[in-house]
Amino acid sequence: MRIGVLASGTGSNLQAILDGCASRSIPAEVAVVICNIPGAKALQRAEAARVPAVLLPHQKFPNRDEFDRELVLTLQKHRVDLLCLAGFMRLIGPVLLQAFHNRILNIHPSLLPAFPGLHAVRQALAAGARVAGCTVHVVDAGTDSGPILIQAAVPVRRAGARSRGGASVSRAP
Repeated sequence: MRIGVLASGTGSNLQAILDGCASRSIPAEVAVVICNIPGAKALQRAEAARVPAVLLPHQKFPNRDEFDRELVLTLQKHRVDLLCLAGFMRLIGPVLLQAFHNRILNIHPSLLPAFPGLHAVRQALAAGARVAGCTVHVVDAGTDSGPILIQAAVPVRRAGARSRGGASVSRAP
């Protein structure tokens, strides 16, 4: 299976996918990484793994549909079977949803349905959550509303993490 990854930032989730494919714990290969933010570390991670890295700044397109059309063309060029959103900070529009119907997965930093949308960790900490986590779900037309495939929970620590307002979220083991 050939995976396409969309990322906007540091690419920590991308790195986990790359490592999983390299170790064969994910029986697939990353065919292309597309990033919409110039200079994002995700591009460097892809290049270090010798995976094609494509910079596609969304600001250069007149609207979301045009951006999504270019995404689809790029993904098709790289023969992508499954699309993974790994810290991709853009909403997915109907053009991309139709082209990859039920073949787009999102990695969301909360235990959905709690804390959908942007700033999920901040939302969880502000709400006083004792447990946080991560969800992988199928992308649909809603915001973080598609079918959940898997979740992992981690404790929220309340002491000794002053840099995050006195709370932090641990990594899963």
